[in-house]
Order: sequence, then C-alpha cells, then structure tokens
Amino acid sequence: MNGRTIAFTSTSSALETAEKALSDEIYASILYDRLAIAHRGRPIESKLEKMAEMELRHAEFWREFLRRRHRLVPKGAACGLRLALHFAMHRLLGLRVFLLLLERDEREAIELYSKLLESPEIDGSEKEQMRKILEDELLHERELLEEESKAKEHIAHIRDAVLGMNDGLVEILSITSGLAGAYGDPFHTALGGLVVAVAGALSMGIGVFASVKAQRQVSENLMRRVRDASRYVAHVFKERLIGHMAKRGYSTELSRAMAEESSKDHDLLSKIIAEEEYCLKGESLGSPRRAGIYSGLSNISGALVPLLPYFLGLPISIAMPLSVISAAVALAITGFLVAILASLPVRRKVLEIVSIGLGSAGLTFLIGKMASVLLGIGF
Repeated sequence: MNGRTIAFTSTSSALETAEKALSDEIYASILYDRLAIAHRGRPIESKLEKMAEMELRHAEFWREFLRRRHRLVPKGAACGLRLALHFAMHRLLGLRVFLLLLERDEREAIELYSKLLESPEIDGSEKEQMRKILEDELLHERELLEEESKAKEHIAHIRDAVLGMNDGLVEILSITSGLAGAYGDPFHTALGGLVVAVAGALSMGIGVFASVKAQRQVSENLMRRVRDASRYVAHVFKERLIGHMAKRGYSTELSRAMAEESSKDHDLLSKIIAEEEYCLKGESLGSPRRAGIYSGLSNISGALVPLLPYFLGLPISIAMPLSVISAAVALAITGFLVAILASLPVRRKVLEIVSIGLGSAGLTFLIGKMASVLLGIGF
C-alpha cells in the first residue's frame, strides 16, 4: 500500500481506514502493473507483476470487509494525476531510487497491519487473512530491499550528489543575497557568486576525492592485515568471533559452531572479523575519482540555480526575488530526495532544508545591507 499511516480506534475510524486501505491497494496494484509494463523484458518485471497481483488480493479483502459491514464499496481509485507524478519521479530518479519511495510505503503498510491485528473489532478469520497480507507486505519490502542492494553504489553516488547540490545551493544563495544587499548590482553579484561557486565546487570535489581515497587506503590496508593474520593465527580470530556472537545473544554452543565453521574459510573469517571489529565491508569501498567528480559537479549545479537570475541582466529588484524563489524550489526538491534516500519524514525534512537555506540567505542579505550603509559600498 502507499502512504497509509491511519489511526484505527473506533468503528467509524475502522471503516474509514478500510476505505482508504482499499483505495491504496487498488492504486498500488495499478502502479506495480504499470512499472512491470515499463520494464518488460527485465528481471524485475516478474517481481513487479507478482506484487501487483498481491495488492489486488489485498484490495479484495478490504472490499469484503466493507461489504460485511454494509458499507458502500468504492469502485476504484481516482489516480490519474497521482500516477503521472509517480511516473515522472520514476523517470527522473531511475527505478532503483524510485523503489526507495515504494519501500517507505511498504513499511507504513506493515505498521498499519500490525496495529490492525491488535484491534478487538477484527474477528478471528479476518485477522488470519490480515496475517497473510502482512506476510505479503514483508515479502514486498524484502524484494524492494534486494533491488536496492543491487544498486548500493549508484544510490550512494546519488545521495552524495544531492547533498553536494544542497551545499552549493545554500552557500551561493547566501553569498549572492549578501552581495545583492551590499552592491545592489546584478552583474557584480553574479560575478562574485560565480567565482565563489567555482572555487567551492573545486574545493569540494578535491576534498571528497582526497577523503575517499585516504579512507579507502586505510580500509584496504586494514582488511589486508586481517586477511593475512587469519591464515596463520585463525584460532585467535575464532575465539574473538565466539565472543562477538555471545555478545549478540547466541548460546555458547551455537557461537562455537558458527566460529568453527567460519574458521574453515580464511577469507570468510577475515571478512566477519573486519565487519565485527572494524565495521569494514569490502563492497562499501567507493571510487575516489567518481566520488570527487559527483560531488564537484553536483555542487556547481546547485550553485547555478540562485546565480542564473543575476546573469539575465534583470534589475536587482527582480533578479533577487527570482533567485530566492528558484533556490527555494530547488531546496525543496533536494529536501525531498534527502528524505527519500535517508528514510526520513519528507515534509519535516523539506521544511528544515528550505528554512535553513532561506534563513541563511536572509541573514547574509541583512549583513550585506549593513555593510553597504556603514562602509559606503554600492554603485
């Protein structure tokens, strides 16, 4: 289901919840079916088709739930605009990132069905059906997580790009607002902002490259030492592994059995020790060059948004509001993406990022205005 966090406390709210759940299940089945068509011939097609079929079965359960309570059953879900928006996001973000959004909805569905199973208004047979639906939702979540795991590096780069873009937006919006307040001239504001934007992008790109490269080198050297040591003193690592498993709550017998089995493969043993003691995963080591390029380009891309209105040659009274509005829209988009990628509340994150960006711009504008007055700067 999609977007379903509804209280379930009384008969009235139970029926309202059922109607909303029915509408969401119908919509989810249509969405998964359309996604399957869009990705026909690819391995994920069959998964999406199965998920669409499951959502239709869930919708049928809610239809029967409402009929038994003599409630008028909605015929379907009006979803044209919603579907168009979702597919626009799908094309913009790509399937892997878009599935993160659907994964959030599946988690909300799991929470809802878990609460429903505790309600005294649901009879035994309905609860049994709901348990099966909950199993389906857990399966959906796992399949979406599997698809996400196949593109971890790609998603990580998108996350870095979004954060870099957000940094560029906030930095240059603040600087151009300060320069506009100080000079009151669009050309000098644009020129000053562009110099800072290029310098900031180069600084970020080089900094990220150096940081990721150093981290990768340290991690590779550490994993190499662990791997080499496991070949000659595997018994030491085996005892340490027993201790780690025991701390996790496994019995002594099971901990020893797991350690014994792991010690038969030196690569496996070294991998487990590296993860348990140093939080290192070989597949998590990113490319320094790619990380630097992503960060630098995304930073300059974000910086250009508040700069462009000043390059159009418009009066400062028009260029500055346009810069702020375009930056606010871009900040809202980056806030939405950050929330999706980090599994955070969307509305709260969007408001947070937009308010911080605009607040910083307002403050620097006032500082620039004061400098213009006190120091006699201006044209």
